[in-house]
Amino acid sequence: MKIRFDRSDDALYIRLDDAPIVESEEVRPGLVLDFDAQNRVVGIEVLDVQEKLPDAQLAQMNFEVA
Repeated sequence: MKIRFDRSDDALYIRLDDAPIVESEEVRPGLVLDFDAQNRVVGIEVLDVQEKLPDAQLAQMNFEVA
């Protein structure tokens, strides 16, 4: 998994898998899912991050695995 935040575009991208993206769909305003050939989600893009997640501290991320 790869996570990237682009400050200039104010976009957060989470790449879940390296499979080629064959389709993208904006499922809600500013939330785009990328799908592979088997219709599995392989990427998630959140646009206007500062507006949607005003308290997010993107420079410091914590992951919890249960």
